[in-house]
Amino acid sequence: MGFFDKLKKSLNKTRENLTNKIEKLIIGYADIDDEFLDELEETLIMADVGVTTTEKLMGAVRKGIKKKEINTPEDLKPFLAKEIASILEQGEDTTRTAKNGPTVLLVIGVNGAGKTTTIGKLSAYYKEQGKSVMLAAADTFRAAAIDQLKVWSQRTGAAFIQHEEGSDPASVAFDAVKAAKARNIDILIVDTAGRLQTKSNLMEELKKINRVISREIPDAPHETLLVLDATTGQNAISQVKLFTKAAPISGVVLTKLDGTAKGGVVIGIKAELSMPVKWIGVGEKVEDLRPFVAEDFANALFQD
Repeated sequence: MGFFDKLKKSLNKTRENLTNKIEKLIIGYADIDDEFLDELEETLIMADVGVTTTEKLMGAVRKGIKKKEINTPEDLKPFLAKEIASILEQGEDTTRTAKNGPTVLLVIGVNGAGKTTTIGKLSAYYKEQGKSVMLAAADTFRAAAIDQLKVWSQRTGAAFIQHEEGSDPASVAFDAVKAAKARNIDILIVDTAGRLQTKSNLMEELKKINRVISREIPDAPHETLLVLDATTGQNAISQVKLFTKAAPISGVVLTKLDGTAKGGVVIGIKAELSMPVKWIGVGEKVEDLRPFVAEDFANALFQD
């Protein structure tokens, strides 16, 4: 099964929750009236598109009705598909890379979102591309996090930098950057502590890691990726808002899309926060994490 087919399959629950409900709504109405529009609004909110994004989409629908772009309920699905595709295609989705020396990816997120597994899959992806990879275990607060990352380094053939549990995360990042430069590593991926996003010391810790990395490699980290669990729906948007206060996030990795009806949150993240979705996870296998392609996502969401 190709990645697009996997993506389409992984969006089955989201499609049932969003596009299929829109289709059922269209069948149930001969004309567009206030009741129809109220039900459409409720459908979008229930699909975890989010209140703010729903308001934007409903505003576009009402404009479309005035401009005679929407004349019957049947006109609505292609109109919404186009509007949502337009939202998804906004912003820069590609990963930034270094012109010279290691490209540094800093990975953040709460425990349980799939952060360490995501790093392992990123490592496998870049190794598949013929790149040399190093993983740095800067989540020093849990021995399990260090051990788990070490297993991924062994599985993917990536170099590995660690200190003892409880050591300074910034010193791990410093040693990793030095080693990556000395060994001519292409991709350095730095894991960070996944404590709750409300902890203020996390903000200071991330700032310190950023300072240490940028001192050694100008413009690094090139990407600061926030790993989010798609099954949390609107809570994922709250996490983005809180984490952007702690670090300059350049993009989101959305995991577990295959197990949720809340995939509509991708639309909300893009529309409400103007935050690029850089990677999506559609399964447990190593190859199930891939770069986000807006057109593919829109097609998989709206294709019959």
